[in-house]
Amino acid sequence: MMNKKIADIKKTTKDQELRKLAMLSERELMMELRTSEKGLSEEDAKNRLEEYGPNEVSAQKPTPAIMMFLEAFKDPFVYVLALLMVVSAVTKDFEAALVMGIMILASVIIAFIQEYRSQKASLNLKELIENTTAVTRAGQTKEIPMDEVVPGDIVTLATGDMIPADAVLIWTKDLFINQSSLTGESMPVEKFVDAGIDKNSETVSALDMQDLIFMGTDVLSGQGKAIILKTGQHTFFGDIAKNATTQRGKTSFDIGLTKVSKFLLRMVMILFPIVFLINGITKGEWGEAFFFAIAVAVGLTPEMLPMIVTSNLAKGALSLSKHKVIVKELPSIQNLGSMDILCTDKTGTITEDKVVLVQHLDPLGEVNNQVLDMAFLNSHYQTGWKNLMDIAVINFYEENKNQSPYHSVTKLDEIPFDFSRRRLTVVVNADGHQFMITKGAVEEMEAVCTHAEINGEIVPLTPELQKRMREVNIRMNEQGMRALAVAVKKDVHSEAIYSVEDEQGMTLIGFMGFLDPAKKSAITAIKSLHQHGVNVKVLTGDNDIVAKKVCRDVGIEVSHVVLGSDIDNMSDEQMKEEVEKTNLFAKLNPMQKSRIIETLQGNGHTVGFMGDGINDAPALRKADVGISVDTAADITKDASSIILLEKSLNVLEDGVIEGRKVFSNMMKYIKITISSNFGNVFSILIASAFLPFLPMLSIQLLIQNLIYDIAQLAIPWDNVDEEDLLKPVRWETNGLMKFTLCIGPVSSIFDIMTYLVMWFVFSANTVGSQHLFQTGWFVVGLVSQTLVVQMVRTRKLPFIQSIASPAVILSSLGAVGLGLLIVLTPIREVFDFVKLPANYWGWFILIIVLYLITVEFAKRLYIHITKEWI
Repeated sequence: MMNKKIADIKKTTKDQELRKLAMLSERELMMELRTSEKGLSEEDAKNRLEEYGPNEVSAQKPTPAIMMFLEAFKDPFVYVLALLMVVSAVTKDFEAALVMGIMILASVIIAFIQEYRSQKASLNLKELIENTTAVTRAGQTKEIPMDEVVPGDIVTLATGDMIPADAVLIWTKDLFINQSSLTGESMPVEKFVDAGIDKNSETVSALDMQDLIFMGTDVLSGQGKAIILKTGQHTFFGDIAKNATTQRGKTSFDIGLTKVSKFLLRMVMILFPIVFLINGITKGEWGEAFFFAIAVAVGLTPEMLPMIVTSNLAKGALSLSKHKVIVKELPSIQNLGSMDILCTDKTGTITEDKVVLVQHLDPLGEVNNQVLDMAFLNSHYQTGWKNLMDIAVINFYEENKNQSPYHSVTKLDEIPFDFSRRRLTVVVNADGHQFMITKGAVEEMEAVCTHAEINGEIVPLTPELQKRMREVNIRMNEQGMRALAVAVKKDVHSEAIYSVEDEQGMTLIGFMGFLDPAKKSAITAIKSLHQHGVNVKVLTGDNDIVAKKVCRDVGIEVSHVVLGSDIDNMSDEQMKEEVEKTNLFAKLNPMQKSRIIETLQGNGHTVGFMGDGINDAPALRKADVGISVDTAADITKDASSIILLEKSLNVLEDGVIEGRKVFSNMMKYIKITISSNFGNVFSILIASAFLPFLPMLSIQLLIQNLIYDIAQLAIPWDNVDEEDLLKPVRWETNGLMKFTLCIGPVSSIFDIMTYLVMWFVFSANTVGSQHLFQTGWFVVGLVSQTLVVQMVRTRKLPFIQSIASPAVILSSLGAVGLGLLIVLTPIREVFDFVKLPANYWGWFILIIVLYLITVEFAKRLYIHITKEWI
């Protein structure tokens, strides 16, 4: 039977493996781990250190900086920029080539810095466990460095010790562990050798088992001995380290930018050979056709996109810094804008992160001030460690009570708290009477009480009365409260000779209810996030009853709760369904939080996660945008992309809106530029098929694009319509294609109109007059391309319902002015332009006005058909 138990341990998950090891008897454990009560021999320990490695949580071997730098070049958009740089150099546009090179270098350096930061996180984790622990080897107990601990070691624990590795307890005395680094639960956990739970139950996680202890936690009080089961990377904490220090996966921003890059490359690869062949065949000048086709390809690509993106993100980061939001990773701003699900920890984010006394009730659930008075005397006069609930009682009493009902109070004796009794007794002399006041866990208090005081009358504690009292306790728990009971005994002794034996035959006077209350600011923030299309889900390591009450208080709808133990038993398909309909996940370990986020991302959501504990680090790294606070642990901040200077969802709301502004302005440039350039290329294809000369020289095409692109650098500072801020934004290349095919050809219609005017009205229809044709089309092309931005930057009526920012208006006017300066002054000769006839300008104004009106009609039609805009 024993061998079967041990065999079953193989090939299981870490959680299941620890649970099964904990189910073995002490003797079976000793045999499985090849150890004894005297511990390992020094030789065994040395061999195991070589076999299992140091008890460290460094997630990976440090990657050399040069390798990180070279890896950063593996990016689709870097490939696009490299192609443009080569093209610019071939066409002798060395200034443009230099700009492209700077863009590539800047992109690579940013990626390198982010990667280097993530590697640095593992060093911070190592610092957390650089300590010593008491280990018994060969019958002798001595302090050794924690990184030398191996499976099978027997460790001795005392108050203040860090747990060196995952272990199972074999002896305890009042052992009290702080597990918040793993579970997020603020209340300490009592640990026993016999956990007293059904270990075979599939709903019980290893973290729930009271005989297992874990690396990264610490001893608050008491003593214990344990056998080490897992060390280093094989511990729960090791999993956190690994997930917290790995590189952040592809986020919504990365995927979107890659899609756009691939879309541009496909367009270039399709249109370049078409333009080259048509011009080569019709003109016979293959060399000239080649450079012209390259210029067309360059013109088709929004080469200023990296600069526009960087300007947008930098402007957003500057704006957010004024709202107490520090941006570590620039792309996370756009991810905030596209975020449609925010997963958040409960404690401190939607709650106040402090325990407060909210109720003091008699045994039947009615408010009773005597309960508060007695609880205050107990908490105030006890000399042991004042826990969070003692402090809450004292604070509440001082804030709400004007004076004590007793004229004089003197402390006589005290029976300290211990974890077997789970009670604390203080004896005071108040106005000539000795009051023995005891408070503690409800079940333990009920066991020592024989009477209850109701409405000033002391009555026997009958089964019926006990049932009614338990109903009060259950009701408090359902309201999210943690309850303690208070009992008294009057004039037991004439002297201060009290002992544990006196804790019997007591009179229960009532209950105290404690709560970590919901933040009032969280209610308005969550309502606003919902209005902006962001669903809020709570992922907590805390109790599900408490969490459900808090969610209800802040406006998060909770139809049902999923526990961490449920998640371990779900398939990937079940998880995909469950994460969509569940808003509260409770009693989670760090890996379960990560799995929830990964599943949501797999369902097509852009996910943000907000947390500040070490246990939140893997989830922060997994999310599209990880959000933490400046008071969080170093490892947590390193795993985050956004740092809040104030732990508030209201601050986050500002970030969401700023992210949507950034995305909207970024997409304005991409859609407007690609559609406009596509229209120009389409016009060139038509002209190339029928004209005996090139419709525009490559140098003229490049200068037109350069002027236009410089003008668009003001786009990050454009105004954004309120309607565009109400819902999450998405990178959709399908929408980009539809927009391009709908709006782009409109410009071609007026390009052809310009061709006809130049051909028939101004007789620019021979090779000798080609420069007149090219000059006329250059002016129309530049001005129409620049002014159309004003029309398509908004779904509303431009200039009336929606006005561009002064920066965009001035940049557009500047571009038009620069283009006119080139063709109206001797500078035109540098670009092979000629002087235009005086009557040209009337036709020019007519074409531009008709074009802008037609674009507005096309825009209306597009919105009507697709129900979308930029």
